[in-house]
Amino acid sequence: MKTAILGAGSFGTALAVVAAQNSDEVFIWSHSKDVVNDILSDHMNSYYLPGIKLPEKLRASQDLEEVLLKADNVISVIPTQVTREVWLKAKKFTPENARILVASKGIECDTNELLSDVLLETLGDSFRDRIFFLSGPSFAREIAEKRPTAITIAGYNIDGVTELQSVFFSDFVRTYGTIDVTGVQLGGALKNVIAIAVGISDGMNMGNNSRAAIITRGLAEMARLGKIMGGDPMTFMGLAGLGDLVLTCTGELSRNRSVGIKIGQGYHIDEILNNMRMVAEGVTTTRSAYELSKSKNVMMPITEAVYRVIYEKRKPSEIIPTLMSRQVKFENE
Repeated sequence: MKTAILGAGSFGTALAVVAAQNSDEVFIWSHSKDVVNDILSDHMNSYYLPGIKLPEKLRASQDLEEVLLKADNVISVIPTQVTREVWLKAKKFTPENARILVASKGIECDTNELLSDVLLETLGDSFRDRIFFLSGPSFAREIAEKRPTAITIAGYNIDGVTELQSVFFSDFVRTYGTIDVTGVQLGGALKNVIAIAVGISDGMNMGNNSRAAIITRGLAEMARLGKIMGGDPMTFMGLAGLGDLVLTCTGELSRNRSVGIKIGQGYHIDEILNNMRMVAEGVTTTRSAYELSKSKNVMMPITEAVYRVIYEKRKPSEIIPTLMSRQVKFENE
């Protein structure tokens, strides 16, 4: 069995470590010649996952055709905003029977589409039963270090979900399955927005009470939008919802929380992003989530507050009183 990974960032590299457990061949694609050479020469990805020795069987290439040739499984770990662009090139090299597992967590800007829509528009509806989505609480470094992790795989095809569960099952990764494609994707994307909000709170030293409140009410926002868009509200109580939310909002390895902390400390968003090597998906997802909330008439006050801070350049200290003075209501409203 051959597994191909598109995207050699930290998460793509970590998933290559997992795939190597149950695949005969593992190929990873990167647009960066330096990353490819690093993996081939030293079995390391010192640019995105330094200090981790990669499996000897892992091969790297800048050539999409070479990576995708005869692949049984294709793992797409490309930043959300360039996923469509890369797959427009990759589709002609993708084997007819390959399963595609999307591990990116975001919403496409401008269209505000989930990656399931992006992939189906790019590849065609005939791929529907071969496209799957991975999410759940999973920092790349901890996966690569083979620390115990639980993830969720969603797909329209139950049999395919079961098969992919076996591909990724190992002594350090436990896989769960679901058919809630929409809920799993939204959970993975929206939790990044709430993590930025938590980071802002932490950066302003607002305390543990505030952090817990943002996480809990943020989860309510995620589930509200998820239900309107066709997801199962219970999905947000599981690994792809609550699990990933808690990890991203509290973990020291969280990029989105780190962005929020810097904002809370008074740094400008452009300065923060310019000093980051890896992508913080929550920044662009904030805009899409805000626009979706308005178009679907869903109340998402925390998401709106993050939007106003990032895109309207409002100071967090100006926004917090607005959140705290909202009309009182029952918790399940």
